[in-house]
Amino acid sequence: MARLKVTQLRSDIGAKHNQRESLRSLGLKRINDVVVKEDRPEIRGMIFKVNHLVKVEEVE
Repeated sequence: MARLKVTQLRSDIGAKHNQRESLRSLGLKRINDVVVKEDRPEIRGMIFKVNHLVKVEEVE
């Protein structure tokens, strides 16, 4: 199964509450935090909500 490397590029200050919660659920707490998650529909949905705050790369 593919994995996604998610990096937070922008701050969540001023973002909507559900976007902040999505960042927390992904495990991102501050700018330049990086997490590697499995590529699943739930994770893709959370990333879609905050795609303007993060960068996503596929890794093996």
